[in-house]
Amino acid sequence: MTELLLHGYWRSSAAYRVRIALELKGLPYAQVTHDLRIGAQCEAGYRDLAPQGLVPALEADGTVLTQSLAIIELLDEIRPTPALLPAAPTQRALVRSMAALIACDIHPLNNLRVLQVLRQEFDAGQSQVNAWIGRWICDGFAALETLVAAHGEGFAYGDTPGLADCYLVPQLYSAERFGVDLSPYPALVAAGAVARELPEFARAHPARQPDADPA
Repeated sequence: MTELLLHGYWRSSAAYRVRIALELKGLPYAQVTHDLRIGAQCEAGYRDLAPQGLVPALEADGTVLTQSLAIIELLDEIRPTPALLPAAPTQRALVRSMAALIACDIHPLNNLRVLQVLRQEFDAGQSQVNAWIGRWICDGFAALETLVAAHGEGFAYGDTPGLADCYLVPQLYSAERFGVDLSPYPALVAAGAVARELPEFARAHPARQPDADPA
């Protein structure tokens, strides 16, 4: 496979997921940044690659893939080890459902473009935006907490890092950014802490990215 080119933004949780997966797989990649704060992802040149104007997008072998779940599953197929999904079909489906709980039910409601609509079209202040963010994170985390408590053995699922951790760690980062109280979710916090200790997760952290704001 030719070099992988990841289009993203340092603080995008969806791009963060893909970076974690790339690091876990040990796959070399280059990055192109699109500053979401100034709408760089909406520029015509990028929309030619990613028609939705969203990050991440991955260029691989002449194909451009969007949507983090599709990208991560491709990485799992082209580099089967270490596996990000369990071997048994029902277990694989369970882990996918854990990832989808974040990707489909939490993150879209807290995406930057949604928050901009709240601010610009509904005159929401920052306290209202933060309440909105917290509401949907807590709603999803309450459900995910039961799954991690039941199926985690150190990590979000089982005793090795995998797909669920690729989604959990960035969502925890987002929750912490906005001051969400995480005390009701001890299993999530514990699994996230274990994952964050790994060098692969550390390298993928937003603050370690070349386009990150100065500390």
